[in-house]
Amino acid sequence: MKQINLDKFDPKEYIIIKGAKLHNLKNIDVVIPRNKLVVITGLSGSGKSTLAFDTLYAEGQRRYVESLSAYARQFLGRLDKPKVDYIKGISPAIAIEQKVNSTNPRSTVGTSTEIYDYLKLLYARVGKTLSPISGNEVKKHRVTDVIDFVKSLEEKQKLLLLAPVSLEKNRTIEEKIKILQQQGFSRIKVDHKILKISDALEQKISEKSELSIVVDRIVVKHDEDFYNRLADSIQNAFYEGKGELNIEDVASSQLTNFNNKFELDGMQFTESSVHLFSFNNPVGACPKCEGYGDIVDIDEALVIPNTGLSVYEGCIAPWNGETLGWYKKELIKNAHKFDFPVHTPYFELTDEQKNIIWNGNQYITGVNEFFVVVKSKAYKIQNRVLLSRYRGRTKCPECKGRRLKKETTYVKINDVNITDLVDLPIDKVSEFFENLKLNEHDTIVAKRLLREINNRLKFLIDVGLTYLSLNRKSNTLSGGESQRINLATSLGSSLVGSMYILDEPSIGLHSKDNKRLIEVLKNLRDLGNTVIVVEHDEDIMKAADYIIDIGPEAGTHGGDLVGKGSYKEILKGSSLTSSYLNGKKEIEIPKKRRKTKAFVELKGARENNLKNINVKVPLDCFVAITGVSGSGKSTLVKRILYPAMIKHNGGYGTKAGQFDGIDGNFKHIKHIEYVDQNPIGRSSRSNPVTYIKAYDDIRNLFAKQKLSKIRDFRPKHFSFNVEGGRCDTCEGEGEVTIEMQFMADVHLECEACYGKRFKQQVLDVKFEGKNIDDILSMTIDDAMEFFSSHNETKISNKLEALQEVGLGYVALGQSSSTLSGGEAQRIKLASFLTKGKNADKTLFIFDEPTTGLHFHDISKLLKSFEALIENGHSVVVIEHNIDLIKCADHVIDLGPEGGINGGKLLAEGTPEQVAQVKSSFTGQYLKMKV
Repeated sequence: MKQINLDKFDPKEYIIIKGAKLHNLKNIDVVIPRNKLVVITGLSGSGKSTLAFDTLYAEGQRRYVESLSAYARQFLGRLDKPKVDYIKGISPAIAIEQKVNSTNPRSTVGTSTEIYDYLKLLYARVGKTLSPISGNEVKKHRVTDVIDFVKSLEEKQKLLLLAPVSLEKNRTIEEKIKILQQQGFSRIKVDHKILKISDALEQKISEKSELSIVVDRIVVKHDEDFYNRLADSIQNAFYEGKGELNIEDVASSQLTNFNNKFELDGMQFTESSVHLFSFNNPVGACPKCEGYGDIVDIDEALVIPNTGLSVYEGCIAPWNGETLGWYKKELIKNAHKFDFPVHTPYFELTDEQKNIIWNGNQYITGVNEFFVVVKSKAYKIQNRVLLSRYRGRTKCPECKGRRLKKETTYVKINDVNITDLVDLPIDKVSEFFENLKLNEHDTIVAKRLLREINNRLKFLIDVGLTYLSLNRKSNTLSGGESQRINLATSLGSSLVGSMYILDEPSIGLHSKDNKRLIEVLKNLRDLGNTVIVVEHDEDIMKAADYIIDIGPEAGTHGGDLVGKGSYKEILKGSSLTSSYLNGKKEIEIPKKRRKTKAFVELKGARENNLKNINVKVPLDCFVAITGVSGSGKSTLVKRILYPAMIKHNGGYGTKAGQFDGIDGNFKHIKHIEYVDQNPIGRSSRSNPVTYIKAYDDIRNLFAKQKLSKIRDFRPKHFSFNVEGGRCDTCEGEGEVTIEMQFMADVHLECEACYGKRFKQQVLDVKFEGKNIDDILSMTIDDAMEFFSSHNETKISNKLEALQEVGLGYVALGQSSSTLSGGEAQRIKLASFLTKGKNADKTLFIFDEPTTGLHFHDISKLLKSFEALIENGHSVVVIEHNIDLIKCADHVIDLGPEGGINGGKLLAEGTPEQVAQVKSSFTGQYLKMKV
């Protein structure tokens, strides 16, 4: 693309990037309009993320950090200056990436969005503590309440301020009165008489008499000095009366009682405070689980492994043996006495009936009591074995997984406590606040809090997360969910004049929810922010104000600006993006759908929100599991199909979720592979070429060279994982980390090897003019060409698999920690493709394989799937991308909505058949494509 004249652009209206040349960017000039919704698109590896994150975001962050003091900078990461001539018109940058940020087990959706912080404050300020016995509000009188009462009386009215006296153990009435006399009190009320203390000591007072100290005699006077003196007396009376005082009208002898103890119905309550509702504080955290919500104890899922069985069929696993079977017989024999259905499957029992199984009654021993007995005899080896079999991480029995003390449940707003509220789906929480009715005082107190809570709830609903609860742990969220929570949190902060950079926010989002996401992005822009989105989604491109297309291809063949302008202007272009958008190229629908007789049938799947469904998954073909976010796709595949197949094949893995059984004709399936987006290696030395086992062949090749034989170099000398050939200074890392005591660590290029990771004598060994560092620096495309031209077919064949899955742009030695989730997933796919037709028949399960893929890359991915199926394997994908779904042989659609409104089998069959199902959202979008 021709050079842009940058001088004509005003930095107040545009972000101007001159000479961007980081990674594969070809010294490009880019102009981005400010306060607009801008999409950066292009093939995977073309340089989109380099431009958006490594150049724009890095520079925005670096400038902000450098504006801070040296002291503040030590707490923030050090950011390198990106390779660019200059950037003008840049704003403070906020990046929202597709990562599950939190591994903290205490972090929840509520805490990460700050909604829970506002809820704690709301309940502490306007929550009413209600007695669980009578349902009456628990109140505590303060000094001001007593003064307000006195203010309501007429001037010159005579009152007595009395403090009730309670007798202490081992002390007589006379002794108590003497102590009061020593404290300076002069009068005491005995029953209904006021006596001088000296007179009271001379009389014989009964142990049953009611005693009160006369703390003060009051003549009501409405002035400031009077109330100041009265306040001191009231405080003294509360202290002497141990939280109680009475005011007696001298004329009528009428008593008015005040109590500053927070108690009612004989119960002592904890006063509301923010800490009482915090599970990160000992004041509020459940003492048993310490605020985690789960503990290591008897696990319900292990005690009742199959909830599809009834008590009669033996659903309670520990009671199925000959000896312990007595407990089961006792339950069956006595069931008629309390109307218990012994033939009903466990999952169909009511909560009350399940409670009988666990806690028992006067007729039977409950499971909990049974294990208490076993624990009491843990000195016996067989009992310790029994306990270990049924022990696991389970919901805390005290707080039922809600993390807070029981006392917090007594504090309610509109009869709902905070623990019940955070367990509701977000749309129900929003409904609660919409219908909330408060009195005038509470409305004023809660006004600001409610505004913040309602705004944040609205943003979560707008990004399609209605099915989550505020108590959901952050580390159980998918990458897409985590990113959208970060987006909602950013919206909640209402920043203006910032630059938001988002990494594929449409990931994990059904086409139905895309419209909502687009509205959210537009709202963020309309606040006065520049919103830059790295994205491949056609709908988001259509909604963008400006599109930047990087290409023409990937890796060394990418890094150029191949298109810019509005959606209409991009359509007129000739890039690969333009060709797919304007219809010149398309992802073609297969001419024929595969039909197969082999299948896996899951019966009675009811884990999480699945509604006891039966699902047939065909084998030897390409199957797509679809549905809106939260409809139950991952639960069906990851929690039931995958572990059930592993167990059926005699392997070990995570325990399967609740379902009745697995059936079908799948004896030819020998292995099950779950290909997710987790990194291919945690070490900085891990890279694509080691993962697909091609590096072994490259090291053997170098070890065969003449100079290697002279210097006695073996294959291990060409590895940076073991001592020998690697640089001793940086230990094969290529850089040295210098720890700075008061600043961020500094990473410098190793001075010994200059980042080449090997000793000079090893680098002297060359194959066709290239040393080992030159080879590792090549992209897969370049390496393919190089090794093919020199007849090293064994290496080029292994690299071909990486090229086929669209990773030709990745460098052979690129650290796996720098790869995206989608790239890591495709490297795993390539490693299976290298095994060819000789490999055992495998069921491959892919979790959203189109993540980070351009239309052109999806075509390559489909060819890889075809290759796997031709080799006799089976492919199942969890997917939202309609272009991929339309190419499947069989679609299984769950829904209709997310959360409790999902989990039903809506449609199954070919994409054409699913497109005819009106209740299916996936079907509605497929109709436009098939």
